[in-house]
Amino acid sequence: MNFPFRPRLTARAFAFSFLTLLPPAAFGADATLQAPGANAGLADRLRGASASVAASGETNVQEILAAALSDYRTLVQVLYDAGHFAPVVNIRLDGREAALIQPLNPPQSVRTVEITVQPGPRFAFGKAELSPLPRQSDVEFPEEYAPGQPASTGAIRDAAVAGVRAWRRSGHAKAAVAEQRITANHLQARLDAQLRLAPGPRLRFGRMAVTGDTRVREEAIRSIAGFPAGEAFHPDLIAKSASRLRRTGTFSSVVLREAEQPNPDGTLDYTAVVEDLPPRRLTFGAEISSSDGVELSGSWMHRNLFGAAEKLRIEARLSGIGSSNDIDGRVAVRLDRPAALGPDDLIFYLAEAEQLDEEHYKATQVFGAAGVRRTFSDKFFAEAALGVSSILAEDVFGQRRFKYIAGRLRAEYDERDSRVNPASGYYLQGTATPFIGFGGSKSGLQIEADGRAYYGLGADDRIVLAGRLQLGSVAGPSLSEISPTLLFFSGGAGTVRGHEFQSLGVPVAGGTAGGRSFAALSGEVRGKVTETISLVGFYDIGFVDADSFVSGSSARHAGAGIGVRYDVAGIGPIRLDLAYPVDGGSEDGLQFYIGIGQAF
Repeated sequence: MNFPFRPRLTARAFAFSFLTLLPPAAFGADATLQAPGANAGLADRLRGASASVAASGETNVQEILAAALSDYRTLVQVLYDAGHFAPVVNIRLDGREAALIQPLNPPQSVRTVEITVQPGPRFAFGKAELSPLPRQSDVEFPEEYAPGQPASTGAIRDAAVAGVRAWRRSGHAKAAVAEQRITANHLQARLDAQLRLAPGPRLRFGRMAVTGDTRVREEAIRSIAGFPAGEAFHPDLIAKSASRLRRTGTFSSVVLREAEQPNPDGTLDYTAVVEDLPPRRLTFGAEISSSDGVELSGSWMHRNLFGAAEKLRIEARLSGIGSSNDIDGRVAVRLDRPAALGPDDLIFYLAEAEQLDEEHYKATQVFGAAGVRRTFSDKFFAEAALGVSSILAEDVFGQRRFKYIAGRLRAEYDERDSRVNPASGYYLQGTATPFIGFGGSKSGLQIEADGRAYYGLGADDRIVLAGRLQLGSVAGPSLSEISPTLLFFSGGAGTVRGHEFQSLGVPVAGGTAGGRSFAALSGEVRGKVTETISLVGFYDIGFVDADSFVSGSSARHAGAGIGVRYDVAGIGPIRLDLAYPVDGGSEDGLQFYIGIGQAF
């Protein structure tokens, strides 16, 4: 018998046989979640928490089944947090309940994942007990944890956390939840919760050990931290010790770990785990304006210079590059020694040399000082310094040399939500500089103040109102007897935009001098266009006077304009401002300013 050979038929048969050996075509599973009876907010929370919804389009059956099985617990927890303690959750894979599918014998494919959530009634607290509690406490307990209030696991959790925190703030470091009884009455939609706390003994601080990757000497770390050995336990004292170590700027990580068990003598030991930042840091900055030219700045910092977290910082600045004036320059060196007088105090040494060629004067000055800085909190510090300065100046009154024994008292309070791009809060800074003249120089007092406030409007603070007030005054000598570096001018990016830098002063015979008083007011409206781009409208006004206080007759000027900000993550907004003089008789015309960070 003959069997004819048919190539085409054989090829087709081979192809068919090969295809039958392949797995079915991969189609991603379509996951949907329905929550009849739930409000829109709860339904969105359920969808956001669902691993199955997140895995919609997945082709791996094992992954789909694992996501579905985990969703039972996840969705029920979301419902418990929302106060629904009698929910029904069904998750069906192609019509089969996921909980009934054997993980070792899954289906070959899954086309649809259908999740149906019936929240059930919203429960209310019947009993909401938390005991025992300390007699006095500054801890606020959640108002939601009370009879008659909507029940939720979140309220129970918050109440337990607040109870433990109250005992810890009363000196009981090892307070914990000892027992919890939670009973749901489904007929009455009521939840009874009873929490029992175990305060533990009242403890004192013991010893602090030091470990970690650091080159700072151990005794220096102890001195900076100011660990309160022997004092009654309070969590704020631990937070303060950790903050002191972070404040040095030497460490990338600071963790104070509490011992698992207290000592037999009623003390509790801690371990400070620290890691160093790189020992050196180099920074650069630049700002451009049409009237002031280009300003370049840079700094070099050495952390932990002598092994006790000392910080040496060298700063340099060149400004006026490309402007009509000569180039200004400044070099400053500062050394900080933390915990030199106490854990919240540091001693600093400062030396500066500066060459100024401004619109109405030229000056060369050197200054050296030593001072102390006290940090009262993460938001508030004050410092005082005493030094000697020598200034060679030339202005409308001629060339003169000034020699001063100068003090510097400075305080700063920063309540802003961000230093580079604030949307709420305020900032206050004040400086008093008493100067005692010698070698023919006169004595007096200079005072400066800077206040800024921010208020956000709308969702996510998409519109921010920002305001700034600057004040300055010099008491004592007459204008001709004061160094021009201590007098006040207005104009430029830091005061009144739209006018040239330091263009406004006090008219005197033969020219213009700085004023003995100064005030500037700036307002901005900042609005987000996108998450990274914002538009700004602003108005600035400045006053300068020959007397120690500005008045309605003081010389003044004003400017207004618009700007754009481009926010760069980790750096802050890049700023471009266009400003025009609107008052003051200036013929400067349109001015532009480019820099990093907000104008204030």
